[in-house]
Amino acid sequence: MNSQSAAAASIALNRFGLGARALDVPPANGQAWLLDQFPRYQPQPTPWQSQPDSATLASRAAQGQRAVAEAPEAERPALRQKRNAELRDAYVAAVNARVRSAVETPTPFVERMVHFWANHFAVSVDKPGLLALAGSFEAEAIRPHVLGNFGDMLRASVRHPAMLVYLDQPRSIGPASDVAVRAARRNPEQVRGLNENLAREVLELHTLGVRSGYGQADVTEFARALTGWTIGGLAGPRAQIEPGRFGFMPAMHEPGERVIVGRRYAQAGEAQALAVRDDLARAPATARHVAFKLVRHLVADMPPPSLVEQVSKAFLRSGGALSAVYRALIESPLAWDAAPMKFRTPWEWSIASLRALGWQGDVPPGFVGFVNQLGQQTWRPGSPAGFDDTAAAWLGPDALVRRVEVAQRLAQRADKSIDARQLAPALFPGALTASTLQAVSRADTGPVGLALLLVSPEFLRR
Repeated sequence: MNSQSAAAASIALNRFGLGARALDVPPANGQAWLLDQFPRYQPQPTPWQSQPDSATLASRAAQGQRAVAEAPEAERPALRQKRNAELRDAYVAAVNARVRSAVETPTPFVERMVHFWANHFAVSVDKPGLLALAGSFEAEAIRPHVLGNFGDMLRASVRHPAMLVYLDQPRSIGPASDVAVRAARRNPEQVRGLNENLAREVLELHTLGVRSGYGQADVTEFARALTGWTIGGLAGPRAQIEPGRFGFMPAMHEPGERVIVGRRYAQAGEAQALAVRDDLARAPATARHVAFKLVRHLVADMPPPSLVEQVSKAFLRSGGALSAVYRALIESPLAWDAAPMKFRTPWEWSIASLRALGWQGDVPPGFVGFVNQLGQQTWRPGSPAGFDDTAAAWLGPDALVRRVEVAQRLAQRADKSIDARQLAPALFPGALTASTLQAVSRADTGPVGLALLLVSPEFLRR
């Protein structure tokens, strides 16, 4: 393999993939290696197969909540503690499944796209009720659609119970709906109204993006169209829907036609919001927004405008077929600049570290805590916008010190037979600098050499 091919292999393994592994054979053709992953991707790999679905998790949570409510006052603290421990266990199990999938996957580029889209359609375990559901959201709304159509992923995401709970959609009631009218008759002072969170985030974050031409009136009208979208297991008629499942309640829906982003929607009931959602999925502004975020994620914090335009056109030509969108990005020479331009987030760096060290089987004890220590707790972004995808968010001095500390701990736990001097060129074929190899070679001990490799410039960037 010549030096140019080796450098392209390193880009494929690290920038597009999740980090090279010692026993990986560098691909002779980086583009072909990435594209060959598409037909081999498994939406539900082994680590996820034992995870319960959202309906099961919601039912368990509802049972725990009922047990607390129905118990004598003196027994409630212990029952709350038991319920919270069960929720925490469900969360940790899902995080471990995510880590194992990322470390073991034979299709690391597609797995990276799972992580990208889970951050695009972000939910957060900060919200009560999401601790157990965040993993099922990724498994059910993202993984099956990562190589499919963007519109299908949008549909699955905005109807998933995790997204509905996170953005308070079950609280949204049409002011002129049957439910609101009846409630006003019983108690005129009790106002039932809209919650605009889901409508706003679908427009601003999931589809069109900011400064794309929509206004507050569009948010409000979309929120009216979305009324009636709810989940089962809640009080009133919603108790008839299976807990943790999406349901449409006509009595909560705001009647009437509406105009949203210049289009008129006269459909009745659930069909109205579905029509809006499908138009948003195909909009040129959505294509530009998605293209910008993908290119920023894979290529550079300041995405090349011409590459964004290429990817946007592929989105529109294909009707949002994500495999075609990825192909347009992978096949562009602009994506293969030899200089590492993306700084690895804590999650990316942690996964790359485990892959580099050849970790197999169960997640290392304390690994979830390590990632939390680095400032990126899984499924816990600070807002619906997800985790920041630029170096400025992760490059502070304190953050680098924490990476050094975690690198030392991982190196101490690694297989003692691993030689950092041999591992380094295998991880970065054609891209390892002499200074990094020299630093690793001069390390006093094997673990020190490994730790130095994990915090080298090549490893921190992709």
